[in-house]
Amino acid sequence: MKIAVLFGGTSEERDVSIASAAQVIPALRSLGHEVIGVDTATGRLAPAAEQRVLASSVATAPPSSSELARLGGSALALASEAASIRGVDVVFLALHGGAGEDGRVQAVLDLAGLPYTGSNHIASATAMDKDLSKRLFRAAGVATPDWLMAPVTAEEVARAIGWPAVVKPNKQGSTVGLSIVREGAALPEALAQARRFDDEVMIERFVPGREITVGVLAGAALAVGEIITPGEIFDYEAKYQKGAAREIFPADLAPAATTEVQSLAVRAHHALKLGAYSRIDFRLDRDGRFWCLEANSLPGMTANSLLPQAARAVGIGFPELCERICRAALSKKT
Repeated sequence: MKIAVLFGGTSEERDVSIASAAQVIPALRSLGHEVIGVDTATGRLAPAAEQRVLASSVATAPPSSSELARLGGSALALASEAASIRGVDVVFLALHGGAGEDGRVQAVLDLAGLPYTGSNHIASATAMDKDLSKRLFRAAGVATPDWLMAPVTAEEVARAIGWPAVVKPNKQGSTVGLSIVREGAALPEALAQARRFDDEVMIERFVPGREITVGVLAGAALAVGEIITPGEIFDYEAKYQKGAAREIFPADLAPAATTEVQSLAVRAHHALKLGAYSRIDFRLDRDGRFWCLEANSLPGMTANSLLPQAARAVGIGFPELCERICRAALSKKT
C-alpha cells in the first residue's frame, strides 16, 4: 500500500502526535509499504527533515500557545499538500487533539475522497466533546460520573457534585488544562485555567479508585489495562515521561470484572459510532463499579502506548496493528 501518515499539527498534543508517527512510519515501512510523512502544520517532509522531526521527544508539558502559533494554520498546510497525497491508498491519522481529532481533518479527507484511519468526522467530533459523549454513554447504559457545564457557582457544584471535583476543558485530550478542585475557593482559578484551552468547561465528580483502560479493535475489546500513577490522575507528565506511571496488561481483575468492563467499552464505542479502533477510559471505584470517563477516537500510537500494549497482550504486534488499522480504513464504506 501507499500510505500517507498525517501527524504534528498545531494542537496541544503536537508532541504526542509526532511520537506516534515516529513509530507508525517505520512499522509500516517494515512491512513493505510505501509511506510518506506529512506534518499538517508544515507540510510534507523530505527524508532528512522527517528524521529530524520524528527524533524529537515529548516534553513534560504541552507546547505553549506561542510555539503553536508560530507553526501557522494546519488547514492551510493540509490544503497545500492535497495533490501530493491524492494518489495514496490510505491516510493514516497519527494526529491527536485539535483539528486532527475533532472531525475537521476527517471532513476534509471525506471531501477529497481519501480513505483514512479512525472514525468519521461526526463520530470524531462527538468523541472529542466530553459533554455530548457522556450523554450518549448514559443513553447506552454506561455509567459516567455526574457533571455540570460552566458557568456554575461553587454552591451549585457543592450541591450537585460535591468536592473534590475535576475541572477540565470540554474538548481537549491528554488531561491538558485539567485540575482537581477540593474547595469552592479554588474553583475560579481552575475554570480560568481550563478556559485557556476551550471556551466550554466541564466540572465532573471526582471518582477515587483505579485507572482502567480498554482498547477496542474491529468491534471487539482487547486486553484490559490498569495504569498505576504517582498522583491521583493520569496527567500529561505521567502519560508521556518514561517511568512516570506503571501500565499493567492484562489488569489484575477478577474474570467477571474483566468481562464487564470490556462489554462496557464496546457499548461506549458503539454509542459514539466510532470506527475501527478506539480506547475507552474508566475509573473503578472502591465499591467495584466502573465509571466511563471518555473515549479516545485516535489514541496514542507508539509501540508502548496503551492501545498497542492492549493489542500486544492478545498477540497482535505493533506493525500488524498499524496494518490492520489501515486495511480497516480501506474496507469501510463512505
